[in-house]
Amino acid sequence: MTTYPPGTPVYVDLSTTDLDSATRFYTELFGWAAQVSPEPGSDSYTVFTRDGKVVAGAKAVADQPPAWWTHILVEDADAAVKRVEAAGGQVLTPPMQVTELGRMAVCADPAGAPFALWQAGTMPGAEVFNVPGALCWNELTTRDVEGSKEFYASVLGWWPKTSEMIPGGYVEFQVDGRSVAGLMPMQGDDWPADLPAHWMVYLAVSDTDATAARAAELGGAVCVPPTDTSAGRLAVLNDPTGAAFSIIRM
Repeated sequence: MTTYPPGTPVYVDLSTTDLDSATRFYTELFGWAAQVSPEPGSDSYTVFTRDGKVVAGAKAVADQPPAWWTHILVEDADAAVKRVEAAGGQVLTPPMQVTELGRMAVCADPAGAPFALWQAGTMPGAEVFNVPGALCWNELTTRDVEGSKEFYASVLGWWPKTSEMIPGGYVEFQVDGRSVAGLMPMQGDDWPADLPAHWMVYLAVSDTDATAARAAELGGAVCVPPTDTSAGRLAVLNDPTGAAFSIIRM
């Protein structure tokens, strides 16, 4: 079983108002296979795989906007939520057992960006990263840069490394000297005033332009067209239910 250092984003899943539509969209866009959980009470939780390896998941929701969720590994979910509260965050869903797979809590940082904490049981996280069709990066987008640095350092032990790759500085959160996530400051006119702080999921692709065009054909939307950056060629997309995610050719 693959293991990861605590503080590492290890899994992403989609909360969607139309699980059938989302499953069709992502399986056709990325070539994923979909497996519906047979567990009683799983509410048709769906696991996406690539070449037989877990890459992501999806679940149906009715009372929240469709969104991709970042799950961050912790050693002890109960202790971690106490740190969240002490650092000024919110515990949206207290720690709960997910069969033998692990223990999960849902939280929000002081700026309101939601995320999940994952204490691994038999499932440490996804089984493949950094290849086309798999998770390759998780990025906090927020206006509260300094507050976010302090919060995630207190809760997860992240060390912020700031570079000048963008105006205003880009932050890479590090664990044991390895970058595990990023922080994009919402500064300037490119960011709508009503856009809340959030965690963005990046999925790797071999061709950003072709994938963006295919997403539109499948009923999605291209929010930010393919653009060259220092990290690679990226685009921001919406799936047919409105959940946002990014793709990048690294």
